[in-house]
Amino acid sequence: MSARVAVIVGGASGIGWATAQKLAGEGCRVTIADRNTELASQRATELGEPHTWAEVEVTDEATVARLFDDVVAREGGLHAVVNCAGFSGFGLITDLDAEQFRSVIDVCLNGAFLVIKHAGRHLGEGGTLVSLTSLNARQPAIGMSAYCSAKAGLSMLTQVAALELGPRGIRVNAVAPGFVHTPLTEGAAAIPGVVEEYVENTALGRPGTPEDIAEAVVFLCSPQSSWMTGEILDLNGGAHLKRYPNINEHLTRLMNQ
Repeated sequence: MSARVAVIVGGASGIGWATAQKLAGEGCRVTIADRNTELASQRATELGEPHTWAEVEVTDEATVARLFDDVVAREGGLHAVVNCAGFSGFGLITDLDAEQFRSVIDVCLNGAFLVIKHAGRHLGEGGTLVSLTSLNARQPAIGMSAYCSAKAGLSMLTQVAALELGPRGIRVNAVAPGFVHTPLTEGAAAIPGVVEEYVENTALGRPGTPEDIAEAVVFLCSPQSSWMTGEILDLNGGAHLKRYPNINEHLTRLMNQ
């Protein structure tokens, strides 16, 4: 993978940062793109030259377009793009504010569309694009209607993009993690009983790590997966075989203590 140019959207923390480190270790020239510019700059410094950082807000098409235009102008090409941007909210459907629902969809689905759109304009033969979807794309969770809907939509978007970009030799795949300890999941993990219930319903008996997911992403960015596209790779320790934790039940119990 020497001399390949990679952009990690949402690369300053969690799975994105683990992926940036592994791709850099594989010889890629990595741009860490994130809305948190202070942390992105710090991460690029940790990686050292020739790696760099850029500001991006995935809900703002102009900044997404500028990100890829600038990378290609600076690096002379683009070979791998990983989109880790996302966040979740919580609320039962009958109580959920419509704006909160829209905000999750805007980042997790509309933002992913913009990344695929503008990355797809620059990637060429042999290029690869990997999105981070979720176990919740296929496994419903009480109180997570927006996130589940957005990630299910991203799974289908991935497959449509694979069809459209395939004739140009561009592969489009996604990794669907289960519960992984990252800044995104800190809130749920802090609720007593949530992680324990997840582990009870996981065949391998543990949550995931960012490194678990990054290994799979690097594989999908590598020549070893050259005949794989349109794939949604479940990576959840076997949690898809059982059921998702009832976060609302644990939260209600905590509030009533």
